Amino acid sequence: MKNALRTFPKSIILCSFVVGVLCALCFRSLTILGKVNPDWVRPVWYFAVIGYIYFFAYRFYISHKRKRVIKEQGLLLKLRQDNDLTREDKEVMSYVLSSLVKSKEGANYLIIFVLSVLAIIIDVIINNLG
Repeated sequence: MKNALRTFPKSIILCSFVVGVLCALCFRSLTILGKVNPDWVRPVWYFAVIGYIYFFAYRFYISHKRKRVIKEQGLLLKLRQDNDLTREDKEVMSYVLSSLVKSKEGANYLIIFVLSVLAIIIDVIINNLG
């Protein structure tokens, strides 16, 4: 159980965050690239898709791991029944909470939102200029 309670190193978390942001940027740039330099559309699209495969596999793994340790320890039931928590229960809760705090998920969602809005604005401007 000890290995299951380790979060990824900060470098892996940051790398995954950067990959997610770059892929979001790439996807949102495709309509612009289609007008500016169509030869770049496919390579950028492939980079974005392959990067998202990595990013979402990573996010799936993290989410699955959190849920698994919570279920295996029966933490929700213990908390609802106001049972005393064992040392191991506290270690699991510490892992889950630490994992949530270290996550760059919120920043990633905000950046994807902003990039999406900017992509729409830029696309509308480009299409109205031509």
